[in-house]
Amino acid sequence: METFVPSKPEVLIVGAGLAGLMLALLLERVDVPYHIYERASAVKALGSAMALGPSILPVFEQLGLLEEVKRIGRPYRYLDMYSDKLEKIGTIDMSGHEKLVGYEQIIFARPRLYEIMLKQVPPHKISHNKKVLRTEEKEGKVTIFCSDNTRYSGDILVGADGAYSGVRQSLYRKLDEKGLLPKSDLENFTIGFINMVAVAEPEDPSKYPELQDDRCHFSLILGGAGGRTWGAMTVPDNQICWALGIQLTEAEAKSQQFRNSEWGPESIDAVYKDFENLPSP
Repeated sequence: METFVPSKPEVLIVGAGLAGLMLALLLERVDVPYHIYERASAVKALGSAMALGPSILPVFEQLGLLEEVKRIGRPYRYLDMYSDKLEKIGTIDMSGHEKLVGYEQIIFARPRLYEIMLKQVPPHKISHNKKVLRTEEKEGKVTIFCSDNTRYSGDILVGADGAYSGVRQSLYRKLDEKGLLPKSDLENFTIGFINMVAVAEPEDPSKYPELQDDRCHFSLILGGAGGRTWGAMTVPDNQICWALGIQLTEAEAKSQQFRNSEWGPESIDAVYKDFENLPSP
């Protein structure tokens, strides 16, 4: 008697960011066919500091990547908070996390994590310059249509293409036509903050001795004029990650909805000027 072995579904992943790569890693381990479609010609590893803790580190351990994550990061045990006059407000102590849950918080430069994950995905399973314009479901298959007039079909489609996901917009449009989309999903995103983050070039440890420590130094200034917040974190390779944040008024938030995430040099310079003369922890 013949045994029926069902074929494995083919997964289309739209977006080669961290979410798309993580799904690809999991599928790779269980030998499920997949392919990633990325709109950019080449993905740049962007971002500033990023922390991983007990909720996700077990996954990296199962994937055999925990030691690599530890190598690029430092334990994140204390968060020092200051006023805009550099008066210390207090410290959040997380030094007991490992004893309680088995894992410490690890902080690192986000681009380093991206590099680790990207190396785990075979290059031939990622296609670039694939901006998805729409999707179509037919006869048990799903097809994506790209801006370069190509199309690809599979069994499962996963949108991992960010806050302004083309996959989600296509899905929402179809659900809305059928009257199945909740009204809340038709509302614009609420943009309450402007955040700018980056990783500085390697610094001189003799000038910044905190860089020589085996733990992350994380300092944050709260309550600056106009809702400003800024901070700095030390990571390996003598680097400092930094972040600037501005809380928007209701009127400012509404105006930002028309700009989405496309910022040019002028906008970036304007944010810099808001912070350039403020004290640093």
